[in-house]
Amino acid sequence: MTSRLSLGAALALGLCTSLSGHAQSAPAASAATASASTPTAAPLTYPVTRKVEQSDNYHGTIVQDPYRWLEDDNSPETKAWVQAQNAVTDKFLQAMPQRLPTRKLYTELYNFEKFGVPFKEGGRYFWTRNDGLQQQSVLYTARSLKDTPQIALDPNTLSKDGTVALSGTAVSQDGRLLAYGIAGAGSDWQTWKVRDLQTGQDLPDTIEWVKFSSASWTPDGKGFFYARYDAPKAGEALTGANYYQKLYYHRLGTAQADDVLVAENQEEKQWGFGADVTDDGRLAIINIWTGSGRKNGLMLLPLDDQGGYAGAKPVPLTLAFDAEYQPVVLDGQRLILKTDKDAPRGRLIAVDLGKDWRVPDPKAWTTLVPEGKEAMVSANGVGGRLLLSYLADASTLVREFGANGKHIRDIRLPGIGTAAGFGGKWKDSETFFSFTSLTAPGEIHRLDATTGKTELFKRPKTAFQADQFEMKRAFVTSKDGTRLPVFIAHRKGLKLDGNNPTLLYAYGGFNVPMTPGYNITAATWMKMGGVYVLAVLRGGGEYGASWHEAGTKERKQNVFDDFIAAGEWLVQNQYTRPARLAINGGSNGGLLVGAVLNQRPDLFGAAVPQVGVMDMLRFQKFTIGWAWVSDYGTSDKPEDFQWLIKYSPLHTIQNNKRYPAVLVTTGDHDDRVVPAHSFKYTATLQAANTGAAPKLIRIETQAGHGAGKPTSKIIEERADILAFIANTFGMEVR
Repeated sequence: MTSRLSLGAALALGLCTSLSGHAQSAPAASAATASASTPTAAPLTYPVTRKVEQSDNYHGTIVQDPYRWLEDDNSPETKAWVQAQNAVTDKFLQAMPQRLPTRKLYTELYNFEKFGVPFKEGGRYFWTRNDGLQQQSVLYTARSLKDTPQIALDPNTLSKDGTVALSGTAVSQDGRLLAYGIAGAGSDWQTWKVRDLQTGQDLPDTIEWVKFSSASWTPDGKGFFYARYDAPKAGEALTGANYYQKLYYHRLGTAQADDVLVAENQEEKQWGFGADVTDDGRLAIINIWTGSGRKNGLMLLPLDDQGGYAGAKPVPLTLAFDAEYQPVVLDGQRLILKTDKDAPRGRLIAVDLGKDWRVPDPKAWTTLVPEGKEAMVSANGVGGRLLLSYLADASTLVREFGANGKHIRDIRLPGIGTAAGFGGKWKDSETFFSFTSLTAPGEIHRLDATTGKTELFKRPKTAFQADQFEMKRAFVTSKDGTRLPVFIAHRKGLKLDGNNPTLLYAYGGFNVPMTPGYNITAATWMKMGGVYVLAVLRGGGEYGASWHEAGTKERKQNVFDDFIAAGEWLVQNQYTRPARLAINGGSNGGLLVGAVLNQRPDLFGAAVPQVGVMDMLRFQKFTIGWAWVSDYGTSDKPEDFQWLIKYSPLHTIQNNKRYPAVLVTTGDHDDRVVPAHSFKYTATLQAANTGAAPKLIRIETQAGHGAGKPTSKIIEERADILAFIANTFGMEVR
């Protein structure tokens, strides 16, 4: 069973890893060395940003918002501002001697085969592959692993500039039809279509206004479940709040207007829905989410004897919204769930549904695999076995259990790093997974579910010579005594002389685990002679629910303290010094960088917040921002306002304080974290007296939050980020 319960990660920034290049992808002679050359020092004149009289009363506190007009991304004035800012930034970046050699190096390291984890449906294998520099990865299919794979869908043919991306796939149980979602210019909005895999032709069926949803076929192959919103008002597609999601069933050959409404809740505008059909085709399990948190509800939707949907009504299984309930597998009449109910680090439970799909009292639900000392982050049922993934100090462990909950074996992994995948059906005999670390490009393995033996399926050939680099895990003590891991990667033989250019990356939110994975940004930075550090902060999912909650709402300052502690540790242990320490993070990680920069501008030499949540008083008013209230709180409440105003990056910029060099990045089509966050933050930063170091914004056009971004735009943006840091640090890149 493929769970759709990862919405918390998706809404939080579900692209936190891709923003730094994780799960994508050196060296001969050293390609970069610290030099005595000075950074580009061309005088900077920022565009004048008009201020307006705008103030808001938050529970008795008046807060000025002089750049409110930048929230209107459709206005000619905002578009002119974007053009003017990009002109200044482009001129600065073009003058940097590090720009072209960094882009060339990044391109060389990016240019290798990248494979997705295979899955099987209807006697076919499916996986994605990118030959190296293709704008979008291509979906392939084969009847056996020894056959020559055929192209099932090539997104590169859908647009000339590569900005149309494949956003989701669902294959019918007979392997004949492919439902697929596409998204343009990085938007979260999806259009779903259906392709006949035998002919390669698309059917007339078209589904619009889908967001935060996949698709799940009924076993008869006559249609699929999906969730959508009502069409937005004119001009509000990229900024309007998304409420009242509805679950539908689409029958092939009919118009979308005739789709059957399966579930909605007109009394709860924040309810969202997702449906997954069980392996045996007897049930569709409906997940109900209410935000980006992990707490959810479940309903059961019986299918008919022919594996079709005949209009049955959903039956609630649990609507308490008191914990996470993630379906793993339906084994006969027994539904196995992963939950953190009464188990912050996760456990497996079994629910006996009986022959009539009755819903027993939750008190009668039984524990199948109890909570352990490590956090259980995922669970899959394959080959009659339960494959449970845990995190031990942010490194993956995989354990195999029988259907009775008894431990069978631990799956052997290549080392400390990140393993992901393990999907499949209860009757499958095999599954696949990826493994990666900061110095090991992602490789794909096949796992025999019966014997536990693994064999290599795909290993990429890259220009990154991993044997010349090393990664280690260290532990940092935060302000309140909390111990947190950091992963440090660099060229072997590094001298701890306090002078190494160092890039510190983190996320810290929405229960999203940050684990070590190969990424081109890290590989390029290391080949440039730098140290790359991944910090594991509270707010993430590395140690379970308690660790996550310790970095939310009124406890959010813990996340910033953890990040600051990681930076101080790197300085104290002679890896670097403040003038050569850069920080980077995306989305919630962009918020992290902005908040920490305001609190400790003296600790860093450069900062790059990407697509950050910068206005903590108004984030809930746009698109899906309301869903983040579970982590942040909301300024609509007096108590929440008091802690939000204390760290909101937009509102805590220190005037007459020397700041390091700052490069803000965003996309003009970002409808996850609307670009107004970065626009207003940059305007405020440029207007403040924060010293001579550049305060720039790089606004990508025809791009969104990060998902589906074409390869060329990824390379240009991330190479610019590294070149900007290298220029700030006076590094020579060759």
